[in-house]
Parts: sequence; structure tokens; C-alpha cells
Amino acid sequence: MTDRIAVVTGGASGMGRATCLELAKRGCPVAVLDLDGEAAGEVAERLRSSGAGALGIGVDVADRPAVNEAFAKVRADLGPVSILVTSAGLTGFVSFREITLDSWHRMLEVNLTGTFNCCQAAIDDMVATGWGRIVTISSSSAQRGSPRMAHYAASKGGVIALTKSLAKETASKDISVNCLTPAAARTALFDQMTQQHIDFMLSKIPRGRFVTVDEIASLTAFCASAECSFTTGAVFDISGGRATY
Repeated sequence: MTDRIAVVTGGASGMGRATCLELAKRGCPVAVLDLDGEAAGEVAERLRSSGAGALGIGVDVADRPAVNEAFAKVRADLGPVSILVTSAGLTGFVSFREITLDSWHRMLEVNLTGTFNCCQAAIDDMVATGWGRIVTISSSSAQRGSPRMAHYAASKGGVIALTKSLAKETASKDISVNCLTPAAARTALFDQMTQQHIDFMLSKIPRGRFVTVDEIASLTAFCASAECSFTTGAVFDISGGRATY
């Protein structure tokens, strides 16, 4: 994968950071995009210290001009984009009746519009070179719904529909567009949850544990690889059996 330039949004922490490390280990030069530009730079520096090509950029994926500028910098510094992983996202825990219109809009802007912005910024490179892999990150909540997370689940449901639609448009080319729907992983987002909510989520996972960010990164790397050459428009469940009921 040494000739495949990867862009990972939300790459400074959690599953995004784990994905950056995994892709770099497999030889990809990686552009780490994150709202926290300083943290993105730190991850990029770690990748460079291990011998990988890397670039850290601070960007809000909901800001279309900023996204376009970031991708232009990636092309100038690393080359045309071959792989895109859209890990950047927001979550929220509030009852449906308490969701404000502002928080609804922001959730959609980051999780759904942000994914759209980055896919549009990357797709021309993939069409021009005749090769591409896009891996979008949705959620198990998008498939079954989650209490106190209606705005989050709705935004992630849109990511699945966007993924399937883009996959059909690019299916005749060597471009694969697939989606992951992970269960919860222990990241900094857990700091926003009550222990009661954490226990509730765990009770719904037949595996009896939370997924790890490294497990998500491994599946992401497969979807970003040349081996994933026929499957497109798929939703890869990584919920520990939660999708079975």
C-alpha cells in the first residue's frame, strides 16, 4: 500500500488514530485530519518518526471551503488521494424531547454533511487515477436506533444511505465504497456517558465486551486494501453480535 495516499478524518484520537497507525504500518502515507490540529500534528509526527509519510491538518469537516483547502494541501504534499476514511464525528446523549434544533443541525453537519464534503473532495482523484477506497464510519445505532441518541442515530443512518448511493455510482470503476457499523468502543466519548448508559450498551452486546479501536482499524484497513476489490456498497457489522436481534 506504499503508493496509496490515505486521508483519515477524526484521525487524532480513538478509532481514527488507530486507523492512521494501522494504515501507516501497512505502508500508506497518511494525512491526519482532525478538528484538533495540534493533536493531528502529534499523530503525524509519530507516524513520521516510524518512517511513514504523514501530514497533520486541523479542519472542521462541516466547513466545505476548509475541507477543500485541506485536500488541496494533501495533494500538494503527498499526492492524489487513494483512500478516504471518514472517522470524524459527534455523539450526544439526550432524550428526544430535549434535542435542540441547533444540536440537531450540528450533529447532521458533522456526521453526515462532513462525510459528504470529504467524499466529494476525494472522489475526483480516485476517478482520475482509476483506483480508490472509501470507508465511512456509521454506527450500530443507525441500524437499530438507540434511546437518547435519536439525532446521532439519524445522522449515522444517512451515512449508510450515502455510502450505498456513492458505491452504485462508482461500481463500474475500481473504486470501493463501504461502511462500518461498530458497537461502542472505550474512547474519550465514554467520559460523556453515565455509568448506567455504559452498562446498558454493554448488556446489548452478546460478546460481553466493547469493541476495541484496533479491531475497528483492522477491518477498516481491509476495506481500504486492494483485496477489497469486488465488494462495494456493503455495511460491515462490527457489533459483537448486536446485529443479530
